[in-house]
Amino acid sequence: MTLSYPVAQHQLGNGLRVVVSEDPAAPSATVHLHYDVGSRHEAPGRTGLAHLFEHQMFEGSRNVAAGEHAALMHACGAVFNAATATDMTIYFQHVPAGAVELAMWLEADRMATLADGLTQERLDNQRAVIAQEKHQRYDVPFGSIEPRMLKLVYPSGHPYHHLVIGSVSDLNAAALDDVTGFFRTFYAPGNAVLAVTGDVTAEQVFDAAERYFGPVPAGPQPPHVPARVLEPASGQARDDVAEAVPFAVTALGWRLPPNSVTDPEIFACDMALRILAGGTPSRGHQVLVRELQAAQGLSTLTDPRTGGNSLGMITVPAMPGVPAGLIEKALGAELDALAADGPGEEELACARAAAERETLAHFSSSQGRAAALAQFATAFGDPGLINSLPDRITAITADQVRQAAATWLRPESAAVVTIRPAAPADSGLSPEE
Repeated sequence: MTLSYPVAQHQLGNGLRVVVSEDPAAPSATVHLHYDVGSRHEAPGRTGLAHLFEHQMFEGSRNVAAGEHAALMHACGAVFNAATATDMTIYFQHVPAGAVELAMWLEADRMATLADGLTQERLDNQRAVIAQEKHQRYDVPFGSIEPRMLKLVYPSGHPYHHLVIGSVSDLNAAALDDVTGFFRTFYAPGNAVLAVTGDVTAEQVFDAAERYFGPVPAGPQPPHVPARVLEPASGQARDDVAEAVPFAVTALGWRLPPNSVTDPEIFACDMALRILAGGTPSRGHQVLVRELQAAQGLSTLTDPRTGGNSLGMITVPAMPGVPAGLIEKALGAELDALAADGPGEEELACARAAAERETLAHFSSSQGRAAALAQFATAFGDPGLINSLPDRITAITADQVRQAAATWLRPESAAVVTIRPAAPADSGLSPEE
């Protein structure tokens, strides 16, 4: 299914790329700013700075007081937020069409002047907020699965080895000059893509971009951070820990190939993971939930990344009293079978349909389409690739899935994290830095 979203592009003199997808039937619009900076761009000992700016961007700039960005957006009924990942940081405002220029002005002002409003007090306040956020996300039952998995899948020194949120000790050690220097390096027009979708015209957006973003200085060229792609793991890595949890959870993780528009391997890996653990039709559900009654369910994750290996995971919460070894053995058998024989026609069609449905649902919203346009522009230089993505998903063949499973998803190359109930005398949560 080839899509036909209109895509118009323009580049400002300072390097900012502007992408517009007009949708006059929509009653609103999304202003989405994508910075080509994430946790993989952080230097050793300075982790967490990209995520820090997800917070700092709302704490005031030269012409906008702390909290005023949110107040202005609330006043016009907007939905707005930000997010940080391994390869990118995004900010978006979904607004009534009449507030598009307000959202663009706010983004331009903090791009140009955020460093002017960054004080030691504001830095210290957000460090405390992030420390609390990390405690709430990771110092909870099963919260240590992600950091444990990253340390097994990506070796020490790899830019994906650490959590996106970073290290609290690294943030506490960062001086104000370190933080402002990071901002001036990466949060510049030439390192960003502005995507606007909805009830707008390309001419309107390009004109407003020239007025609001055009005067922002280009800034320095950010340092090139080369992709670091590893071969599939040569052996199994394990982390087995006892915590204060009511039942065991087993998670298997793998390095996958990088996200690509020319190599379909990442899509084939995603299909394989869906066939193995993607909901009730999956092989894992049929065996572990229905037949053995050993698992409460299964979930799978494919996290496509462009700066190195993508991440694939299967997570299985066990029924109380079921040993983790049983789940791992059953999954291993299904992985071997898929690598040897490939998927059946019906289960591949089911996996394709699920992936296509998720993609179309994402693109059907103004926010999702703007995010995809900006990501394709940043990662691959062509936002128009959004229109061919469903075709590339549905073109995956059974043999490509078999080859992906045989190459990347071998049980003997998995990273295995097991969180099991602790004995009464050892029931404390394991601290994670």
